Amino acid sequence: MSGPLSSLKVLDFSTLLPGPFASLLLADMGAEVLRIESPSRMDLVRVLPPHDGGVSASHAYLNRNKRCIALDLKQAEAVALVKQLVAEYDIVLEQFRPGVMDKLGVGYEALKAINPRLIYVSITGYGQSGPYKDRAGHDINYLALAGIASYTGRRETGPLPLGIQAADIAGGSLHGVIGLLAAVVQRQVTGQGQQVDISMTDCAFSLHGMAGAGYLAAGVEPAMENQALNGGSFYDYYRTRDGRWFSVGSLEPQFMQQFCAAIGRPELAARGLSAKPEEQRALKREIEIEFERRDFAEWSQVFAGLDACVEPMLSLSEAVEHPQLKARGLVAEVPRAGRAPQRQIACPLKFSAGLPEPRHIGAALGAHTEEVLTELGYSPEQIAQLKAAKVIA
Repeated sequence: MSGPLSSLKVLDFSTLLPGPFASLLLADMGAEVLRIESPSRMDLVRVLPPHDGGVSASHAYLNRNKRCIALDLKQAEAVALVKQLVAEYDIVLEQFRPGVMDKLGVGYEALKAINPRLIYVSITGYGQSGPYKDRAGHDINYLALAGIASYTGRRETGPLPLGIQAADIAGGSLHGVIGLLAAVVQRQVTGQGQQVDISMTDCAFSLHGMAGAGYLAAGVEPAMENQALNGGSFYDYYRTRDGRWFSVGSLEPQFMQQFCAAIGRPELAARGLSAKPEEQRALKREIEIEFERRDFAEWSQVFAGLDACVEPMLSLSEAVEHPQLKARGLVAEVPRAGRAPQRQIACPLKFSAGLPEPRHIGAALGAHTEEVLTELGYSPEQIAQLKAAKVIA
């Protein structure tokens, strides 16, 4: 089984999370992904704890199914190698600050001159243009500048760091894959490649969805706990007597009626999504009181058989064992040399024709350098010379 993207060959210059998560999706769907890493400037994910058998669990996951070569791009021979590879690997993924790849001699214009079909995806914090294009940043900064943090949190305690990196993944990784595949489709029509400019801040800004539409079209400024879906209504989390939590999303009348009947307060259903904030706060307090009367296990039994948009808040270990996620096969056993397979999050995309089985965890630095150079026609003597000159590792 080859996978739907088996025709794609990708050179991945990215590190950390945004680019590697994007190329993980591509590799899981069958693309051939070749990582280009520096032998002297380590991808910090390689040392990120926790470790399993001496290997970072995050690195083993994010870089599964990818080959890896180590090239010192500050040396002309390494740049020449990249240019050879671009004749065959006609998609590049990188996330350096604007201009860095140009200085190294492997920017879009330089590589496009070799292969006009080249698709060159650049993922950065702020994009290839604008006054912030050279500014450093992290996920929390992009969410703050994009306005998302301004209505994510509680009025009394303020904004909160999210448990996942939403700007990195939803902004950078997923939009990067979308842009890449769109450029592939256009190339099939025109025969020409192009550069795809992905700004994590831009893409995070696009995630405002309904709140953004409301502000731009109607001037309604979102704030903490003033929207129906951000804590400004009964649509929220509620604590049980033993300190666990339940999510209540019973927005539609039929769900609200089931929910209120289940907590023993059917009369509350009529109050639903009342427009006045004070009425919603009063309704939430009534619901809080009822949830505090029983433990998590009791409420789990109450709602297990109801279709009321009410679900328990699970820990990650509990989510892994949930029958729905298990039925969907969201945990994969990924091969690794000399040891038992490692459990990892599986590719979440389902295709009727299937996907290839995971091939291996993230590879060691330069694990495939000799293999790739041999494929390019280099002799053992030439490879030894490049090693001696520290062009490769």
